[in-house]
Amino acid sequence: MKSKPIERHQTLREKILETIREAILKGTLKPGEKVAEPELAERFGISRTPIREAFRQLESEGYLTVIPRKGAVVAALSEQDVQEFYAIKSTLEGYAAELAASRLSEKELEKLETINERLKQLAEEGDVKAFFRVHNEFHDLFVKAAGNSKLHELIQHLGMKFNRLRMASLSVEGRMGISVAEHERLIEAFRNQDGARAESLVKKTAEIGGKVLLESLTQAEGGNGKESILQTRVDV
Repeated sequence: MKSKPIERHQTLREKILETIREAILKGTLKPGEKVAEPELAERFGISRTPIREAFRQLESEGYLTVIPRKGAVVAALSEQDVQEFYAIKSTLEGYAAELAASRLSEKELEKLETINERLKQLAEEGDVKAFFRVHNEFHDLFVKAAGNSKLHELIQHLGMKFNRLRMASLSVEGRMGISVAEHERLIEAFRNQDGARAESLVKKTAEIGGKVLLESLTQAEGGNGKESILQTRVDV
């Protein structure tokens, strides 16, 4: 009897999160712009409490900055943010891939292949939102297989903090297809138990992801008329 209100609350919260994420990624809400609680409360027909909870989560993901007594504004992203995130991601995930290469079971390797087939399908459909979710499953599988719980915890926390950057990178035209191809090479390295190559591939993937965003930010700052990747339309 008590589960229904909780289920409804979670459903509404997810809708709020999705609405704000989508608006930021599409550029409807721009860096520095305030996200109005009253409008969201009226739109969803709820109190401000679940909205504020959603704001806190979005702040942890890098989408918003919550300012005491002023409310939530869309967080600005700099080239330094991109460089620092992908440098850390490259090191941590590269190390995890090296460890996982000698530990992944046949069942886990087959699961990686199954997940990547699903990613290929989603890339063809252009479903960024679903691709992002399944992409996380792929990476989480081999990071767990590394057998280092602290490393897994650090990578999870880092990924959550920079969800906005990761989603933006995958939203670039053609990037999902490239990701699938990168995964195919990584699975091959895992099958050969080639830890050095697996580490190198993961680091290269992170480097490419960072470059995609940096180039987009540079284009936007150069005033050449192209949209920043942080304002690229995402059909979610």
